Amino acid sequence: MAVVVFPGSNCDIDLYEALTSVCKVEAAYVSYQQDNLAGFDAVMLPGGFSYGDYLRCGAIARFSNIMPAIQQFAAQGKPVFGTCNGFQILTEAGLLPGALKQNDSLKFVCKTVALRVENNQTVFTNQYQAGEVIQLPIAHADGSYYADQETLAALEANHQVVFRYATENPNGSLNDIAGITNRRGNVLGMMPHPERAVEQLLGNTDGLRLFKSLLAGQTIKEAAH
Repeated sequence: MAVVVFPGSNCDIDLYEALTSVCKVEAAYVSYQQDNLAGFDAVMLPGGFSYGDYLRCGAIARFSNIMPAIQQFAAQGKPVFGTCNGFQILTEAGLLPGALKQNDSLKFVCKTVALRVENNQTVFTNQYQAGEVIQLPIAHADGSYYADQETLAALEANHQVVFRYATENPNGSLNDIAGITNRRGNVLGMMPHPERAVEQLLGNTDGLRLFKSLLAGQTIKEAAH
């Protein structure tokens, strides 16, 4: 699996360790300066502050050398996952609809929140139960999902809303949206951090099944340990 590193990424190690140390699969850091993803089975875009969040979160990262390769990767139906800043980059790049704007509170929010699994029929969620409520951490200042009413209606009709805030909406996201896929279902963006909930030492393991879901439907190389 490819863990893409942009200037300002700070959750790349979290993703890498979740994949290699916990899930025991091969993963490699891929620089934003590279221009191909040959040999990889999946692509992960980590959280952080790519390019210092200048202009808008993810707006500059969208023009990195690696992005055409990620767009081609997604067009081939291969899995692409983005959490937090990764979600923001995916929307800026047009791989997911809508946009992430500043939290309604105008404050950075860092805590664990309840999410409801709205669609468990994706490559990312097949190890969850439909309607299940899980706990995942969030840490963002620009996590309020926004889209026009036509786009929102399409997301709901096509079951592209995968995760929804269950008990409280921490940022003002429309329709309580916490994570969505593209129409094809192979690109997932979400604001919460599943990679921070993969071991009991971290508080809970509710995020682990997202990675297990991906592994269940893919031929992923096991890491050499």
